[in-house]
Amino acid sequence: MKRISNPVSKLMAVTKHLPKMPSHSFNFFSFLFSVLLVISVTTTRAAASSSCAVDDRTYSTTPLVSFLQRLQSEALKTLGPNSFDPKLYVDLPLKKDLSLTEAAFWKLPRVKGIIPENYLHRFLEAYFGDAGEDLVYTEPEDFVPEPEGFLPKVFNPKVRAWALEVHSLWKNLSRRVSDNVKSHPERHTLLPLPEPLIIPGSRFREVYYWDSYWIIRGLLVSKMYDTAKAIVNNLVWLVDAYGHVPNGARVYYASRSQPPLLSSMVMEIYTRTGDLEFVRKSLPSLIKEYTFWNSGIHKVTIQDLHGHKHSLSRYYARWNKPRPESATIDEESASKFLNDSDREAFFREVASTAETGWDFSSRWMSNSYDLSTLSTTSIIPVDLNTYLYKEELDIAFFAQKLGDIETYEKFIEASNARQFAMRSIFWNAEMNQWLDYWIRSDDCEDVHQFDVRNQNDRIFASNFIPIWNWRLTSGLGEHSVIVERIYESFLKSGLLQPAGIATSVVNNGQQWDFPNGWSPLQHIIIEGLSTAGSKASYGLAQDIAVRWIRTNYAAYNTTGAMHEKYDVEGCGKVGGGGEYKPQTGFGWSNGVLLALLEEFGWSSDRDIECSS
Repeated sequence: MKRISNPVSKLMAVTKHLPKMPSHSFNFFSFLFSVLLVISVTTTRAAASSSCAVDDRTYSTTPLVSFLQRLQSEALKTLGPNSFDPKLYVDLPLKKDLSLTEAAFWKLPRVKGIIPENYLHRFLEAYFGDAGEDLVYTEPEDFVPEPEGFLPKVFNPKVRAWALEVHSLWKNLSRRVSDNVKSHPERHTLLPLPEPLIIPGSRFREVYYWDSYWIIRGLLVSKMYDTAKAIVNNLVWLVDAYGHVPNGARVYYASRSQPPLLSSMVMEIYTRTGDLEFVRKSLPSLIKEYTFWNSGIHKVTIQDLHGHKHSLSRYYARWNKPRPESATIDEESASKFLNDSDREAFFREVASTAETGWDFSSRWMSNSYDLSTLSTTSIIPVDLNTYLYKEELDIAFFAQKLGDIETYEKFIEASNARQFAMRSIFWNAEMNQWLDYWIRSDDCEDVHQFDVRNQNDRIFASNFIPIWNWRLTSGLGEHSVIVERIYESFLKSGLLQPAGIATSVVNNGQQWDFPNGWSPLQHIIIEGLSTAGSKASYGLAQDIAVRWIRTNYAAYNTTGAMHEKYDVEGCGKVGGGGEYKPQTGFGWSNGVLLALLEEFGWSSDRDIECSS
């Protein structure tokens, strides 16, 4: 585990999280400054199996979140675990000040330490609004029922009618932050985003970081450019406040981020609109976010077998407590640990896994079937570094467009260095895949020595994420030969299933494992295959797209909804597993569907029904 000892770096790591405080936001930011952006300096072990000294500062929680977690815990005792969703309780807005609410809570009667259900319901009704009430519906100004030039390659009338229904879902998912959040931020866990937004749907009743990329891809197909820009402006606002984009737009998500795709969102919007002023306003925040991922605890240095030192990035949440939105679940999961140090280490791994977006998966476990073996902070992930490589190229492109040659050269140099690092550390020539790299728990050096045995040779969809940008194959050999080898490796991997790409080949009940398929992973791999310059790869991309579109259509016909994830073992099957019930809505699934239909179309004679 990397040891961080430079006191200047520590000080800068703290101050970079302090928000700017424009006068119109004083109430919110003074509150946020006083109760949230305080870094505690208590030190614990980063992993139960490691004694390495690390920079273990964590975000402090807020009085409101602490109280809502207590309420969550008490509600579980009262209502029992059946259909209990802990997130609901930390999303509840207060009707009255916290001090009055807490006083009333402690006066509630208890029978053998449990609040009677009728008393709990009356208390919730009197002192709280409904979860999600702090976001209000708003009609997107740029929505039209059928945009001009919408899906010109879709000729099948049944598919076109369905695509227009999915397009119309943007209206259902459109929100703005209630004025109450801005006037009384201390009563809400929701952050006061300044512009309209699109939520994923169901229990995800706020903005999420990496979901937003595929939501934007769909909005651009729907010609909703202003709505897409508003989403980016909200994320830029979060970067300016926190130094990074939090996992989601709630106070309790501030200690962690999600896969960094903000520059990709700006690039997609610029490609469609040519709005250079939008790029100019966004660029400083892109650079600020890039610094977050490439310094401090996220940065790892590995020396390869030729003596070259490489800087790569990892996921690492500044949190060592139960996640507030899942606190009762995390407490139960940690019950097997016998001391506080081991529990805190486990909680950090859980939060860091949530930062990956893949929560949870055997990918992050030393034992694929035991969640307590999460080791995310000891893993250098292929996909995170792929996203950061793209961010470097995006920033370089934007800087060149804006005439900032110094920044352009800096980020081109950084992209070249990361490309070399990924080739040296991740690429496995025997498997023709990029493999996550694990740091040994007893490796406490500032510079880790590369050992090929530390590559994780298990099969995950992430092993193929780098094909999203074929520049990453530079130096591996002749392009056409490498494309063919990766193509064959993918076909033999076991990931391709009747209804799409599985997340892994391990069926352990976790939602980011077999048999679930997720829209973002389908889209990245399909887009990569389609841009390989190979007829066979393009044909495979189209084949996977057809499978995915059909399963989305079949599930929609059966359930009347778009889903967060799908079971790729059969057409029309909805995904499952994980720590919450399957969700509908659904932002990124809608976006990927529309993007795939735009790219590949649907001929009038192609059947949309599941093949027998």
